[in-house]
Amino acid sequence: MKRWAIVGCRGQLGTALGRQLAGCGDAQVVAAVDLPELDASDAGAVRGLFEGLRADVVVNSAAFTHVDRCEREPAEARRANAFAPGLLAEACGRAHCQLVHVSTDYVFAGDGKRPYREDDPVAPASVYGRTKLEGEERVRAVSSDFLVVRTSWLFGRGRNFLAAILDQASARERGEGSGPLRVVDDQRGRPTYAEDLAAGIRELVAGGATGLFHLAGGGEASWWELARYCLDVAGHEALEVERIQSGDLVVDAPRPSYSVLDCSKAEGQGVSLRAWREAVSAYLRSPDWAASVS
Repeated sequence: MKRWAIVGCRGQLGTALGRQLAGCGDAQVVAAVDLPELDASDAGAVRGLFEGLRADVVVNSAAFTHVDRCEREPAEARRANAFAPGLLAEACGRAHCQLVHVSTDYVFAGDGKRPYREDDPVAPASVYGRTKLEGEERVRAVSSDFLVVRTSWLFGRGRNFLAAILDQASARERGEGSGPLRVVDDQRGRPTYAEDLAAGIRELVAGGATGLFHLAGGGEASWWELARYCLDVAGHEALEVERIQSGDLVVDAPRPSYSVLDCSKAEGQGVSLRAWREAVSAYLRSPDWAASVS
């Protein structure tokens, strides 16, 4: 039986992973922590977590993920996304346990023409992407036997893009808004359900995977395509969704226009996630989306 610890246990991925591990006969969650219980950028707090923990696997799913706030608060972003993973890696190294660190498609420039492989050059355009890349580098500098998983466009229990779209649709129905929704159609990626990502991480760990892997939902979509499909399945077919361009929005952080991840390395290990449309439908059948909207 593997003993797991989850850092970021109340986030979308941490919630899904904790829920799945609780139902497994071959796993035990020995620690599940999040802010404010643990400041993972505080070396003393991290040492305290590992005293007597005896975990086999530590999953770091915690991050400062508000992309625009990262631009305005770069020091906080670096503390959470770069320093904290490094301290966790050092602690895992001392405790001789496996670290699984979760990263992002935002480490790429986003100007590619084909899905990004693990060995493709990185060139993040935002503070979020740069600090997440530094976090990866700090983890991998401690041990090449740790596992770094890049994913993209995550949705699950909690605030996320789909929850926001459904929230706006409900507001329109209540008469609290009017006109079409406006969603960008010139950014492409791989939508990923947190439940599927959690299962994929468990499979990679069970298979002894180490190093860097891309793991995201099957297929690719634009944000407009994702929104339109979600609304149709949720019964909002009549709600108009206007296609707009990235330049039509005023945001602090640039977004990659193309950040589709090539997941063939994980597929070679027998690990693949279901197609994003199937995943969105499953999300809408679950209690997760209802708990995510106001």
